[in-house]
Amino acid sequence: MHTLNEDQVAHLRSWEGRTESHRDDITAAPLRGLSATLDRADSAPGQGTAVPPLWHWLFFLPQAPQSQIGPDGHPLRGGFLPPVPLPRRMWAGGQFTWTDNDLVVGDTAEKTSRIASVQHKSGRTGDLLFVEVEHNFHNTRGLCLRETHNIVYRAAALPGAPEVPPVPAESGAPWQREFVPDPVSLFRYSALTFNGHRIHYDRSYVTQEEGYPGLIVHGPLIATLLVDLVRRHVPSARMATFQFRAVRPTFDLHPFRLNGRPSADGKTIDLWACDHEGWLTMQAQATLA
Repeated sequence: MHTLNEDQVAHLRSWEGRTESHRDDITAAPLRGLSATLDRADSAPGQGTAVPPLWHWLFFLPQAPQSQIGPDGHPLRGGFLPPVPLPRRMWAGGQFTWTDNDLVVGDTAEKTSRIASVQHKSGRTGDLLFVEVEHNFHNTRGLCLRETHNIVYRAAALPGAPEVPPVPAESGAPWQREFVPDPVSLFRYSALTFNGHRIHYDRSYVTQEEGYPGLIVHGPLIATLLVDLVRRHVPSARMATFQFRAVRPTFDLHPFRLNGRPSADGKTIDLWACDHEGWLTMQAQATLA
């Protein structure tokens, strides 16, 4: 089992405060690709079309040279993100606040990122390291979006190790949609986000090396599908804030369900995803402007 000593943790914490910036052109082609992947009937986005909530993940993509890719398919550790030796890396959650200044097709925009915190904890399944990254997105008109990205690194699974007890999901949501996470949809999302992480498309790697039963559905894809559920039920809605927390991995072995329950005034919407057995896999909440 990988364990972290005090010196290693202190070294990893030295990454706190590091920053980096990326510029990108907001173009229509990735929006068309994600629209097709989510089975949306959107018209072709033209110049000035606003980027839907969470679809900014199609831009500002890390493009490490092939020689700098690690064994898990991610860029080698130790650049902007700390070189955490724990082998399993997951997107644990995020928080988002939008301004009234949209990213739109035709913009040249900038993303600035900062390592806000690095925290070490010991859990029942071994060491955990949590990295919080702050992202700010600007176009020439000013700030568009603030995002906090939560990453968790975990030790490898051991035979017989205790599992985190699953949580039953609420049933009977007024908004529901089933999604089938087949290998093609996962590959398409990986391609659109230039995500080489092998847990999403390499079945032999994810089952033999990381010990999972199947391909893992991207956390950001599930979050995007929850926001998409809001857009399908309230097409004119403008998102003000969104937050999500991954609770349990979702695999490509079965369909899963997206759920939503709006408040009485319709401004706050509780959202959650559950697997085919009814276990909660993601908890989220959206507020509308």
